[in-house]
Amino acid sequence: MNSGESQRIGNGHGGKVIGGVRKKSGHAHRKSLNDSLEGEVKAFLIDEGQLHTYDDLTKVNPVTPTTVLKCLQARYRAKVFYTHAGCTLVALNPFQPVPDLYSLDVMKEYHCAPQPQESKPHIFIVAEEAYRNVQGQVEPVNQSLVVSGESGAGKTWTSRCLMKYYATVAACSSLLKSQDTVERIEKRVLDSNPIMEAFGNACTLRNSNSSRFGKYIQLQLNRSQLLVGASVQTYLLEKTRVAGQPANERNFHIFYQASSDEQRREWKMSHDQRFDWLPNAEKTLEEDCFDETVEAMLHLGINAEKQGHIFRILAGLLQLGNVTFCSAMDESQPCDLEEKSKVRFKLLSDSELQTCLRVRTLRAGKQSALFKPCSLADCSVRRDCLAKVIYAQLFEWLVTFINDSICADNSTWCNFIGLLDVYGFECFQFNNLEQLCINYANEKLQQHFVAHYLKAQQEEYVSEGLEWSFVKYQDNQGCLDLIEGIPTGVFSLLNEECLLNRASDAKQFRVRLEKELSDNGSMSWDKFSKQPHFTVAHYAGKVSYQIEGMMEKNKDPVPPELIYLLKKSENPLLHQLFADRDPVGQGTRGLKQVVTVVSKFKNSLESLMKILHSTTPHYTRCIKPNTDCRPLTFKKEEVIMQLEACGIVETIHISAAVVRSWLVRRAVRRWHRAAIVLQRSWRKWRVSRSPGSTKLHYQRSPLLYADLHPDHKRDGVTGLNQILLEST
Repeated sequence: MNSGESQRIGNGHGGKVIGGVRKKSGHAHRKSLNDSLEGEVKAFLIDEGQLHTYDDLTKVNPVTPTTVLKCLQARYRAKVFYTHAGCTLVALNPFQPVPDLYSLDVMKEYHCAPQPQESKPHIFIVAEEAYRNVQGQVEPVNQSLVVSGESGAGKTWTSRCLMKYYATVAACSSLLKSQDTVERIEKRVLDSNPIMEAFGNACTLRNSNSSRFGKYIQLQLNRSQLLVGASVQTYLLEKTRVAGQPANERNFHIFYQASSDEQRREWKMSHDQRFDWLPNAEKTLEEDCFDETVEAMLHLGINAEKQGHIFRILAGLLQLGNVTFCSAMDESQPCDLEEKSKVRFKLLSDSELQTCLRVRTLRAGKQSALFKPCSLADCSVRRDCLAKVIYAQLFEWLVTFINDSICADNSTWCNFIGLLDVYGFECFQFNNLEQLCINYANEKLQQHFVAHYLKAQQEEYVSEGLEWSFVKYQDNQGCLDLIEGIPTGVFSLLNEECLLNRASDAKQFRVRLEKELSDNGSMSWDKFSKQPHFTVAHYAGKVSYQIEGMMEKNKDPVPPELIYLLKKSENPLLHQLFADRDPVGQGTRGLKQVVTVVSKFKNSLESLMKILHSTTPHYTRCIKPNTDCRPLTFKKEEVIMQLEACGIVETIHISAAVVRSWLVRRAVRRWHRAAIVLQRSWRKWRVSRSPGSTKLHYQRSPLLYADLHPDHKRDGVTGLNQILLEST
């Protein structure tokens, strides 16, 4: 059913409806309902001392944004950071270490619990449920743990905890003879984290350890559910950061880790030399742990020699960032280098590098070439382009090396548990192509959640013949159509503009967008703004995107002469990175191929969504209690915006209505006994579980079961194809 046609269900108990499903008459009735709801909210909140005890928000009565927010605030004050919300786990970031919350003993406690759902809410419950699904071979057997939230909400930390949990569970479950192998695999899998965070994370205004790329990690399990390997898929590294950092932000962590006095001496650089691409170097972070990164590299097989090549490349990039230009006296001559820029790059021939940065090569046919001096601005663009292409290729090489080290042979594993950690929704003062792609990815994940639970779950109830009033939810399909629509979505129009053989014009592109997309309610413009832009109404809020520079970023051109130069590098690793790179990028017919950034990102994201749709998903919503990352500080306005944006309240409405309206509460042994009876009665049946309930699926009518076993009839509700039972 279309969300626009849906109705809001009531407070979820006794079948009572608060919305417009069972109407009596007009305004007076609506006012009566509103007064009644307001009274129920006040009655619920009157006992503030008990609010922190609601470990499952489906028990809140009535379910409103206010009651949900108050319960989460009370739990946060009590230093309880995890809360169930139907099919979702809500995780509030404490912004401080919490002793013993993730210890080995806690892991074992959840792993060994007969019913983990009866334990206190924890990220380990989500992990254990997915693991037991694999053990029970519940279709779809492969699992995906989707960790979402704003930048700084705690997604990276959550992913770390999940990886550590599975590595521990696999090791604890292993046979004695394979213990050494599992521990070795476990160590390598876990060591991939500090490396990828060092090279892919950075300190931003919103997060001191912000992931500037997305990753999907598949933990590979054999038939005994032991961890035998893993693979990493990455998405859209923010390579522009290496050559330009927003105000008060930093470059990637690795540059600060590798810039200690000891490293500077090794690279023959003075300890007080400043680098333009190393801002805020005086700011020390917990993430600046060079020894941990080096140790992880060694465990994964990146020996001291390879490490030396990597760090020399990083040192060279810092030196490249100090190269600046000035206009030549003769306009027909190339720009001059500033005096302070005349230092050895050490990775490439100085003379050839200076020529490539200051002179453009124009080819007329296969043989002849023309040389044209670059403008002052173009010289800086080419310098930045060189840095970005080197760093991006180095990052890609690292990911490939990690996969070669930890990935198991296809014949040794049969199932996987995937961990998805992507950049959170972003909205800054200035937003460009990077933020558009990041927010598009978050829109796709929100749609996956809506399709899988908010929409599909309710349609399932109706198909089962159960009386159900649809809960209204926010459908973001309009926003996705705006961005990815063909032929007139933002991405399509951006690609079309990039294929035209003309200089980019931000104002002209803004006019084109307004002409083609003015009918889409998700897009708007500030007509008084002097800068060409467009505003998109995302599910998490409106974001204004600056058009200036967007086309060039999408083209992501690399001058061929730079690639030719890199192929001749004396640094063995740098030479290897570009040995197979085609400088011109020609297709099979000799025509230059233009594969844009948004096209590559959209294709990789579609592949990811196919994987997610083929697995059983588990959702964790990380919430950022305040924008300043202050410990144990809860800002109600900021939290409620996040809850509303990701549909938490609607999720609770659906789950609470299920539990209170037509799932009868009984002890775990009751539904377990029913399952045993079923197993004796029919061969074709299966059990699927979600927090708080169990579904028994049948090949034959469950009404027959109810007739044959009337003593169990009161323990559940029979639909057309399944019996639904409450497990708490």
